[in-house]
Amino acid sequence: MGRTVRVKSFELAAKDVNDVDVKLLHALSAGVGWPHRPKDWDFLRRAGHGIVAVDGIGRVFGSAMWFPYGREFATIGLVITSPRTQAQGTGRWLMEQVFERCGKRNLSLNSTDAAYHLYLSLGFTKEAMVYQWQGEVVSPPPPVPALDGALSPLSTDDIEAIAALDERAFGANRHKLLALLSEGASICVLRRGGETVGYSMKREFGRGHVIGPIVASNDGDAIHLTAVHLKDLAGRFARVDTREQTGLFADFLQQSRLGMHDTVTTMSKGRRFLNRKDNEPWVYGLAGHALS
Repeated sequence: MGRTVRVKSFELAAKDVNDVDVKLLHALSAGVGWPHRPKDWDFLRRAGHGIVAVDGIGRVFGSAMWFPYGREFATIGLVITSPRTQAQGTGRWLMEQVFERCGKRNLSLNSTDAAYHLYLSLGFTKEAMVYQWQGEVVSPPPPVPALDGALSPLSTDDIEAIAALDERAFGANRHKLLALLSEGASICVLRRGGETVGYSMKREFGRGHVIGPIVASNDGDAIHLTAVHLKDLAGRFARVDTREQTGLFADFLQQSRLGMHDTVTTMSKGRRFLNRKDNEPWVYGLAGHALS
């Protein structure tokens, strides 16, 4: 696949995302209404890899990033094309660049409505919907079920305590990502019978804070792991991305008076990404659309 593409009267080249001024990346995402701050771009560049479509004088017209979790799997995100080059083949070209660099890895992404048919044409299949709940947190939060176990904060130096649990829930090893997330996050763990059975993180992102990842084995545990952070965010903006459309956890988010702002579609190429099992840990809250 060529490292350049011609769009109308000018040529775009693939440039490493780390070699592009973060202000230009921020302008690109802001131009399509995405909430990423320069700090969020900096974090994502540390967590993964990416390319940017630039013209001959350094103007940015698109981006795409990928986040490998081992040699067999990666998520894709931050696939953005500027309004000026949309419908001109730039998105397809960016994705083909990503495919080349990801090799034979199985892939997953969360697609906007606008990009859905492009991803279908590239061999991705639909697996689930992601519901983006967000808004100003009210106090007090809604009632929660009785707690089975004990909640406690987790030191950023003790990520090993949740890494194995996260791998069971997510399906791939995210130890590096969890360590990076923990640098600026508040982490809560749920222990029952001396065993760690759930965890959640709260960190700054976009307009306020995101609560995620949230990993638990049932709705009740997930509610407690979310509520503990919502209590700290009263009067501030918070966001939770979840694949739970119905059930106690979805009801809790609605009762928390967060608004259902948007949806995206989880899609995969290669092996199926999502594999939920009864009474097994599950990702109730995403780390982010790009990170899943």
